[in-house]
Amino acid sequence: MRNKTILRQSLILFTAALIWGFTFVAQSVGMDYVGPFTFIAMRNIVALMVLLPMAAIMDRHGKKQPRQTDRKKNNRLLLFGGVCCGICLFLGSTLQQFGVRDTTVGKAGFISALYMVLVPLLGIFLGKKIGLRIWAAVGLAAFGMYLLCMTKGDFHLQKGDLYLFACAIVFSLQILSVDHFSPMMDGVKLSCMQTLTNAVLGAICMLLFERPDFGSILAAWMPIVYAGALSSGIGYTFQIIGQKNLNPAIASLIMSLESVISALAGWLLLDQILSPRELAGCALTFLAIILVQLPGQSQKRIAEKQGNSA
Repeated sequence: MRNKTILRQSLILFTAALIWGFTFVAQSVGMDYVGPFTFIAMRNIVALMVLLPMAAIMDRHGKKQPRQTDRKKNNRLLLFGGVCCGICLFLGSTLQQFGVRDTTVGKAGFISALYMVLVPLLGIFLGKKIGLRIWAAVGLAAFGMYLLCMTKGDFHLQKGDLYLFACAIVFSLQILSVDHFSPMMDGVKLSCMQTLTNAVLGAICMLLFERPDFGSILAAWMPIVYAGALSSGIGYTFQIIGQKNLNPAIASLIMSLESVISALAGWLLLDQILSPRELAGCALTFLAIILVQLPGQSQKRIAEKQGNSA
């Protein structure tokens, strides 16, 4: 039963990575018309338009309503958890956007994906147990991502690389925050609060540092709607639901596939050629994901005992 649960959660996270992989194109096109803070604010407003009706419907047809005292406690926890996750997501998205401007696309993809290494490292300090098999998968995926993104094999630091490394740290904290809060509350409601926090912070920075123009926003409506409805609305909700009761190290590995999927999407849809080196990187990263899905020895012994008792 546990293996089926892990497989289901992994498929949900893979769907999120699939959506995010195709969102890079929308972000790139959107930046031709509006600034980064305007794009962040608008996409999250669109996401809220998708999430709020969904949360209302699920709340109406959900479980029995808690007592008034329990509801206040749950609302406070939801507010705190959503704000924590939202701040991390906003900071990570902002750092990534500024980092991409000052470095190569290949290094941006590789450094941003380093959260798959940072999550298990930070998890150790939070008491998360990381087995040897997961560490092996992390190393394999990191090497695969290097082959995929660092096509020229060089790695001299640029200004944008520091932004992107900070971005990877913040995304790691967001993944660990979701891991902490998602078992305590409804995933869609947590996603709503995270998205609201992201939208408010984006709007404040938009008004402070940019000059939003309605005509420019209207010109970018298609990438904004795609990034908002699918990436922010559905993708991050799937992340919260998929991470529930799943080892955050495994979750970060699966979500890092967004870089692989974006490369494959460019190959399939935009006729961008992938070299043998890049294809090998894709293969190694997928192999790492398969490795963490294989049941460990302890899981096998549990399955054997259940079979014998039956």
